[in-house]
Amino acid sequence: MKFSKETLYDKLNETPIMPLFNHPEIEKSKAVVKACYDGGIRVFEYTNRGAGADKVFAALVKYIRSDFPDMAIGIGTIYNAEEAEYFVSLDADFIVQPTLDAGVAQVCQKNDIAWFPGVLTPNEIYKAYLLGADIVKIFPANILNPSFIKSVRTVMPQVEMMITGGVEPNEESLNTWLDAGAKFVGMGGQLFPKAILESNNFTWIENTVKESLRILSNR
Repeated sequence: MKFSKETLYDKLNETPIMPLFNHPEIEKSKAVVKACYDGGIRVFEYTNRGAGADKVFAALVKYIRSDFPDMAIGIGTIYNAEEAEYFVSLDADFIVQPTLDAGVAQVCQKNDIAWFPGVLTPNEIYKAYLLGADIVKIFPANILNPSFIKSVRTVMPQVEMMITGGVEPNEESLNTWLDAGAKFVGMGGQLFPKAILESNNFTWIENTVKESLRILSNR
């Protein structure tokens, strides 16, 4: 089943970490999905990077719908409406961008799925809000001070923010961003270090996800 925006937001509110993952091997990608699910994740982003990413994504959609039907899967690194339409046809539950594009917003609205545009400035955040974004992806957050988030939230409290880029799965990093006013975090390389993937240490991924969600649940 495809999840509506409202259902997806409910899932994020319950487990406010969105993993961002890409790997060319389908079986390894499935193992990562399972580790994240077992750790408590219910919203998973596969990024559209590299040749064949669509084939891996389609395989993950089939796997998740079969084995983890309460998990939502979306596609990231989408730049234009044509790409968005294609991945909607592959049953994406949501679309994530590194940038802000009105055409992608329209595709998501037409299909009643969540849209997470990548923004960095107050101007971009407000434009995204006007185009229908309920949650914006602040990217790359590692070049910002958390006080920036606090300041923007003061003048635009109606826009929820997902911090992506440089967030680490530890108490200091997670609490710093959420104390500043972020509602969600996106994590890629910090959840999936190269050495961990190469050694197939999926238990490490599961435990790191569990600990990160524990930190957020204790706030």
